[in-house]
Amino acid sequence: MAFSLYIHIPYCQAKCPYCDFNSYAAAFWPEAEYTRALIRELECRGDAAPFRGERLKTIFFGGGTPSLFAPESIGALLHAAERAFGIEREAEITLEANPGTVDRAKLGGFRAAGVNRISFGAQSFNPAILKFLGRIHDARQTRAAAAMAHRAGFERLNLDLIFAVPGQTLADVMHDIESAAALEPDHISSYNLTFEEGTAFFTDLKRGRIKPLANDEQAAMYAAVRTELPRRGYAMYEISNYARPGREARHNLTYWRHQAYLGIGAGAHSFARIGAGNRRWWNERIPARYIANVLESGIAESGAEEIDAHASMSEFVFLNLRLREGFAEADFSGRFAASFDEAFGDRVSRLVESGLLIRERGRVFLSERGLELADSVFAQFV
Repeated sequence: MAFSLYIHIPYCQAKCPYCDFNSYAAAFWPEAEYTRALIRELECRGDAAPFRGERLKTIFFGGGTPSLFAPESIGALLHAAERAFGIEREAEITLEANPGTVDRAKLGGFRAAGVNRISFGAQSFNPAILKFLGRIHDARQTRAAAAMAHRAGFERLNLDLIFAVPGQTLADVMHDIESAAALEPDHISSYNLTFEEGTAFFTDLKRGRIKPLANDEQAAMYAAVRTELPRRGYAMYEISNYARPGREARHNLTYWRHQAYLGIGAGAHSFARIGAGNRRWWNERIPARYIANVLESGIAESGAEEIDAHASMSEFVFLNLRLREGFAEADFSGRFAASFDEAFGDRVSRLVESGLLIRERGRVFLSERGLELADSVFAQFV
């Protein structure tokens, strides 16, 4: 069965204060050495279970800021992936990019290398909000990058937005939506700002330096996003993601549908069904250690866990419930040899009765109110 590949490039020019990803600000980065390590890990994983002999349906370059790397490095990695596994002809190949790190030649180079989907971290079109978020680009660069991506031949273009930023107003959110849609992407991701432990924002929050927006303000902004993006032709298909018809992010659907993926690079995670169970494993987080381990032994795995049947059921449910369509109860029972009611009966009944969960025509999905309280719903299945 085809699977997905995630390639992590951890380097950034600056670390955003809200970011809890495994990324590192650097003035210089060991691009050639890190690329060599990634290729070595690909070669090793291609010769071993559970992915040996399988083909790739999606590839995603995430970070960090993958657009800091040269198109030649990205092309070398795609060639290595083709040699190790084989890439399906219609595979979706995405690269994350900061609008301030690309020009027309670089975007053309990425497209020529085989990347067919670009994802820009626009975040906002308001200069004050961009400054607060620690972004190194401005709105003008986002507009220019989107135009250059279209001219470079990218038919698939995503823009990321963030809302519920301290100091942001509902009018600001509406302006960001309007500005993003005007650039004619086929996909828009709109995320509610969260304060994750280990980030600069989390520290500032605990010390009282910043204050989150009130819950009702955040709810109003989320409601506006859910209304305004579909009104502009971007259907909501996941809690934070909106797309033109048929333009959903196929790579991310792999995660939400609880399907197999291989992660390579510093700190990357992988997931696969092995025999009757599931296994998750992850790499060394520190890039220098990752490089050293891979170049010495071919892998840099630093931890793993076997996922039992109950935990697998829980993950399947709360990941699939992120999707607007939810999941088919027949898919649940077919995968786990148990019905949804047998696994979670009492909890399901309570959630349906409280109006948070809907069961209709053999499918289970969140109600509109359930979307607003999604984390509370998911907690019922952990």
